[in-house]
Amino acid sequence: MHELLLLGAPLVLALLSLFPCCSCLSQGGEEDDDSGEKGEEEVSLMGFAGEAGPPVTGGGFSANGKFSYGYASSPGKRSSMEDFHDTRIDGVDGETVGLFGVFDGHGGARAAEFVKQNLFTNLIKHPKFFTDTKSAIAETYTSTDSELLKAETNHNRDAGSTASTAILVGDRLLVANVGDSRAVICRGGDAIAVSRDHKPDQSDERQRIEDAGGFVMWAGTWRVGGVLAVSRAFGDKLLKQYVVADPEIKEEVVDSSLEFLILASDGLWDVVTNEEAVAMVKPIVDSEQAAKKLLQEASQRGSADNITCLVVRFLEQGNQQERPMNDQAS
Repeated sequence: MHELLLLGAPLVLALLSLFPCCSCLSQGGEEDDDSGEKGEEEVSLMGFAGEAGPPVTGGGFSANGKFSYGYASSPGKRSSMEDFHDTRIDGVDGETVGLFGVFDGHGGARAAEFVKQNLFTNLIKHPKFFTDTKSAIAETYTSTDSELLKAETNHNRDAGSTASTAILVGDRLLVANVGDSRAVICRGGDAIAVSRDHKPDQSDERQRIEDAGGFVMWAGTWRVGGVLAVSRAFGDKLLKQYVVADPEIKEEVVDSSLEFLILASDGLWDVVTNEEAVAMVKPIVDSEQAAKKLLQEASQRGSADNITCLVVRFLEQGNQQERPMNDQAS
């Protein structure tokens, strides 16, 4: 480890000069990444990309009555907002598809906003979306990352983003994750993580980084190249050889035992455990109110980051309510 630090010191200094105040940094500035969404309703509240504003909430029901969703997003204690989210219910080839995502940016809001604007649009156009959905998701993550890197060529400062997404197709729930935003389900009353936080000190992630010629060092927390606190992300062109956008994908069956899904940025998970989050959401039928409860609790517990929470509740047959969606694409 000391050898790696000595060999990598010039790179660390060079990278630090490009991240003067990003949350992923080992020194200075606010810690780690955020990404916050702005749908049409939010622009008046949030202003321009990256500008902080009051909490934004919303939600709705799917037209087929199979699920409801709600979200709540706030800059929290930060002076800027880098958390983005996306909620879409689209008709694809005559089938209702739900697409939900939380994108937590670092080095500014640029990368997270790009992923929010392009990832799901690219995914539903993929020719294998229905026939091989897992492959379609994986390929869309990497192709969208390539698009982002091309768009970043004129920017001197590096930027990146996490992506925790959930795709609902029929009775299938596919969760894909890059970075340290997290997805947790409640099945049969139990809290189950369906994504893994991608951290540089995980043995397999560290090995992958070192095999690619990179290194991991301690700088307040374990960081790739002494700079970045996540081991997978969109963007981050200077570290792209080591910080990949390859998602881990998990599939769950949507049946009567699956109650709800929580997607959230680390502004929630830094201060609330998986079990606590599930316990908070469980008694709240309204998905928007459940998301607001999570955000409120994270704020009260002193979360130092932007906070974005998204709840998808799966509705039992016979309990489906006819209610128009008030936010299909945020």
